[in-house]
Amino acid sequence: MLSPATLERFAREVAKYPADQKQSAVMACLSIVQQEQGHVSDASERAVADYLGMPQIAVREVTTFYNMYNQQPVGKYKLNVCTNLPCQLRDGRRALEHLEHKLGVAMGETTADGLFTLQQSECLGACADSPVMLVNDRTMCSFMSNEKLDQLIEELRAAEGKA
Repeated sequence: MLSPATLERFAREVAKYPADQKQSAVMACLSIVQQEQGHVSDASERAVADYLGMPQIAVREVTTFYNMYNQQPVGKYKLNVCTNLPCQLRDGRRALEHLEHKLGVAMGETTADGLFTLQQSECLGACADSPVMLVNDRTMCSFMSNEKLDQLIEELRAAEGKA
């Protein structure tokens, strides 16, 4: 299930903690699995749990608590739009609705070409920059007007040769 390269990366993360606290590396191990496989499957959770010597339910609790872990395959670009109340008051919901229309999918769905998955997110910690979104759990985009949203989508499509 886990490649030697994955196990090597796990070992580097586990080495950062005292030997009796290796379960502290659970988030890092889940991130590694997701980077390599695109999502965290039930089998991956079992493998991480076995590696770290912890119950699978404890790993599942982490996977399901944080929205950065995908429990099923997602598009190449995962777009998380903040819809928490402060962002809603500053057009966060409007940004989500604009993207639903632009991409032709509802929140939680993936475009037919597998390029985009649209999700809502709880607070991203940038309320003053709303509407905000996170691309692939790594790139924060602020002040996302309809024009900026359209530009982002076109740039991502162009990067894939699908403009």
